[in-house]
Amino acid sequence: MLIKRYASRRLYNTETSDYVTLEDIAGFIRAGRDVQIVDLKSGDDLTRQYLLQIIADHESRGESVLPVDVLNDLVRSYTSQAAGMMPQFLQMSFDMLRDSQSKMMGMSPMAKIPGFEAIQAQQEAMIKAMTGGWPSGTTAPTADEAPKPSGDGDLDDIKTQLAELQAKLNKLGN
Repeated sequence: MLIKRYASRRLYNTETSDYVTLEDIAGFIRAGRDVQIVDLKSGDDLTRQYLLQIIADHESRGESVLPVDVLNDLVRSYTSQAAGMMPQFLQMSFDMLRDSQSKMMGMSPMAKIPGFEAIQAQQEAMIKAMTGGWPSGTTAPTADEAPKPSGDGDLDDIKTQLAELQAKLNKLGN
């Protein structure tokens, strides 16, 4: 996906012909899209700069993924002889992490059951409904901030769906 940065610093998605934010770009990446950001006037590739900004924004909001020791090591690597090896090391580490996650998902006996993806999607939808769609790393609103129940039995519906899913899983496990 090509994103162009205009002189006004606005970011333009060339696929959808509209302006996007850094959070939109982060969402594209989370969805598995490869994104390239270029300066419209100079043609310079700004992708690295914007990806670092996205990471910095998340870290500053308390959504910490990078321990301070790792950040210190990264800073040190810019002035050491390890700087030449660091990109390859990081790439290999993330590749191994991705491969391990894929293998773990494939090793699950549940993953081989027909319809597992549908059950997993239903569970994710239920979790999203129960958490109100709050992103991970954030807290639920307090009782004063939380939306009031609509009285239409949403919670009862979710409980029923959860019980049905549990019954299906129990049948599949036997």
